[in-house]
Amino acid sequence: MRGPRRHFVHSKVMAWVAFDRAVRSVEEYEREGPVDRWRQLRDEIHGDVCREGFSEKLGAFTQSYGMDRLDASLLMVPLVGFLPADDERVVGTVAAIERELVEDGLVARYRADEENTGVDGLPPGEATFLPCSFWLAQVYVMQGRMDEAETLFERLLGLRNDLGLLSEGYDVEAGRLVGNFPQAFTHLTLVDAALTLDEGWCRGAGTGAVDETRPGGARVD
Repeated sequence: MRGPRRHFVHSKVMAWVAFDRAVRSVEEYEREGPVDRWRQLRDEIHGDVCREGFSEKLGAFTQSYGMDRLDASLLMVPLVGFLPADDERVVGTVAAIERELVEDGLVARYRADEENTGVDGLPPGEATFLPCSFWLAQVYVMQGRMDEAETLFERLLGLRNDLGLLSEGYDVEAGRLVGNFPQAFTHLTLVDAALTLDEGWCRGAGTGAVDETRPGGARVD
């Protein structure tokens, strides 16, 4: 987002993903690389995020270090395998997002309020962000909340236009799609969520087993 430079938790988690996948490329596919160094960096990032990016006050991961604002991009924490979906810090983060960022069943990326105006430059009342809503449906599957996952997924499918297309956001007050249209990112998360739901039903709810070879997928154990 716009504004001064900060240590964004989502960015840190994605850095962890880079080193984690690099390590696995050596361990599982016999690629070459300084794997010991990569393991060290992966572990350093993981420890730093868990120490600096988690708010005991909120019981949740925050948008950036030293702040108490939420960001729905943190739903990626379990999706990329950074922490299990049933880890109490993930459970707390999901609960905080549901409490503060869900509007009429859909998820806003972060709270676009008066406080945020001077940082991001956007007026209050930014629309919900559809990819985050699909991520929440995936996390529900990983937490064994299949009924909630299916309900949210069906709700999101119901927002499509007559051609079956979605934009990046949805204005719940106006009842219409907004933002870039059609948005490829939204459709990617739709497909990923559909696959996760299918895996959840096939493998049994609560297994946390989704395919991390897909974008946003977490590891299948």
